[in-house]
Amino acid sequence: MQVMLEILTHPLLGGARHGFFTRKGGASSGLYAGLNCGRGSDDQAQAVNVNRGRVADAMGVAPDHLVTLSQVHSADVVIVTAQTDLDALRTTRADAMVTTQPGIALGVLAADCQPVLLADPAAGVIGAAHAGWRGTQAGVLEATVAAMRDLGARDIRAVVGPCISQAAYEVGPEMMEAFTDDDPALSRFFAGGPNGRPMLDLPGMGVSRLRAAGGEAEWIGHCTYSDPERFFSYRRATHLGEPDYGRLISAITL
Repeated sequence: MQVMLEILTHPLLGGARHGFFTRKGGASSGLYAGLNCGRGSDDQAQAVNVNRGRVADAMGVAPDHLVTLSQVHSADVVIVTAQTDLDALRTTRADAMVTTQPGIALGVLAADCQPVLLADPAAGVIGAAHAGWRGTQAGVLEATVAAMRDLGARDIRAVVGPCISQAAYEVGPEMMEAFTDDDPALSRFFAGGPNGRPMLDLPGMGVSRLRAAGGEAEWIGHCTYSDPERFFSYRRATHLGEPDYGRLISAITL
């Protein structure tokens, strides 16, 4: 039986093989039903490995060449070279990777945070970043663009994948203040919500920061919270009182 994965792509990254994978077509069950690729979840390790193998196959790389990090909401970027121990990356605490090496798929895991894929196909440079609100505030997107430029990228194109939308992202006033105290202009990414609390436009902020860093950027337009058939969501799982949640994967390769 052929397994049908659902792989979202964006024309802005047309020169690089990439995919924002939904939860469809995976081997996991229960809370993780579908394509859960998070080793940090409490899902069965065998199911996660099968899922990651399917993603690697779809990306045209060997299973051990689909690499992800131990994401910690930082602004730290790893440069993946021919000498990099790919297996060690799984325990490397960072939130973005860049490379010029073909045959390696850079993967990022998310379940409401922004998965961001970046490429300059002409220069042969790609990147992948995990950007929740903390990482976005810390500057992970700007750091990823800078690291790609250090490798020779000039025409950087970036796409923010499925993440939580403003309509679903109620936050506390202290979070809004954490942003606006540094830059009052960032108030444009917050709107009043139905409960009198701010609503954060995370993908809008991400796209804006990528463009300000000199890249061409777009959001793919899918909200993880509001589409449970296609996407895992940390916030939705929390609201439902579920003990854990699956992780979506997004990946890019040369």
